[in-house]
Amino acid sequence: MIHLIAEIIAKPGQRDAVLAAFEETAPAVRQGPGCLEYGAALEIPAGLPVQPPARENAIVVVIKWASAELLQQHFQTEPLEPFFQKTQGMIESITVRGVMTPPE
Repeated sequence: MIHLIAEIIAKPGQRDAVLAAFEETAPAVRQGPGCLEYGAALEIPAGLPVQPPARENAIVVVIKWASAELLQQHFQTEPLEPFFQKTQGMIESITVRGVMTPPE
């Protein structure tokens, strides 16, 4: 299983519009073969000693895919193009980190 964590930093005042665009395009992504989870979350202060301050313009996307092969096939279908069109000029940065569940 492949896990991805994407951090989208919206430009000031644009977080809600970026989140709305995500929610509009997410159902098509979730229908992709191998998609197990694809959802957005907002940072909150949880009071944990290891947690940095919450960023008000940050959107964290949690993604789980059944395999690296199915994830690669999915990205060849350009599922995110509508999202990037809707958010043009609204996003400061996007960082994606990928990890894999160890084989059993």
